[in-house]
Amino acid sequence: MCAFAVGTAYSQDFSGGPINNPSPNVIDGVYIKSNVPTKRLIPYEHVREADVIWETRVWRTIDLREKINHPLYYPFDDYDASNNWVKHGTRWSLWTIIKTHVLKGDLIAYSPYNPLDFQIKDGDSFKYPVMPPPGKNFYNNEEFRDRLFYYFGTLGADSDDPLKDQYGDDSMDVNGNYIYPPRDTSWYLSEDIVQYKLKEDWFFDKERSVLDVRIMGICPIVYQLNPDGVIEGVKELFWLYFPQCRFVFNNYFAYNPKNDAMWFSFDDLFWKRQFNSTIIKASNVFDRNIETFKNGIDALYESQRITEHIREIEHDVWDF
Repeated sequence: MCAFAVGTAYSQDFSGGPINNPSPNVIDGVYIKSNVPTKRLIPYEHVREADVIWETRVWRTIDLREKINHPLYYPFDDYDASNNWVKHGTRWSLWTIIKTHVLKGDLIAYSPYNPLDFQIKDGDSFKYPVMPPPGKNFYNNEEFRDRLFYYFGTLGADSDDPLKDQYGDDSMDVNGNYIYPPRDTSWYLSEDIVQYKLKEDWFFDKERSVLDVRIMGICPIVYQLNPDGVIEGVKELFWLYFPQCRFVFNNYFAYNPKNDAMWFSFDDLFWKRQFNSTIIKASNVFDRNIETFKNGIDALYESQRITEHIREIEHDVWDF
């Protein structure tokens, strides 16, 4: 189904993030911005179980329509006239980074549902990895390509498509050239990602006397459309284990709207909490999302209440 992607995939490869050196003897700027693409990852502080005196788990969504979250969105990847996936030369969206490294096999995508029963949606526990065979990836393994496609695109040929009668159900035209993407296939681009869902643990570490947070997982979300193209809701594509993502996010530029000389990495963006989000679930005895018992503005109030409760935990520790 997806074998056509091999010969037409974007072939340029970077050891780290893209830099402003597009051609030999050309620097697109005053200097080469090489600090982020080459910097080493700063590890988390080690935490002992005995030092954690309080902990809670929350799930939150980052709405990419909000202005503060636009550095994560940046929808400038597309397909050119030759049907190659084209990415921006010096700065990529978060989706472009994720898609690139999952296809290469550097990041493991985890199914958001049980592959044997789509009604069981517990993929944020990282139970169902979609992995290639050792040494293989999307570009050189057909089985992995077919499995991974369901998390990166959608099918559904239009019966009114004039190409359907001419080319049948194949993805190759009459001249023997592959159509990428084929008319009945839609590959998700950056502009299709409307939210990111985070799974994170908040805890108080008495050894360091700090309230800290660790992001455990991240999940891109797209709109769920009906056959008529009407939005019915949102759909989780797949989950990624965030501690593994840090090794990738650490070497890609994230836009700094205040100073072009001080761009930071996507790992820095998440570590410094340079985004706005809304809590949609906190650990509870019934394992319920907020939307199951609160609606509209009341759900936002509940999200704010959970946020304030976490802040009060830290405040109460220092209240003598």
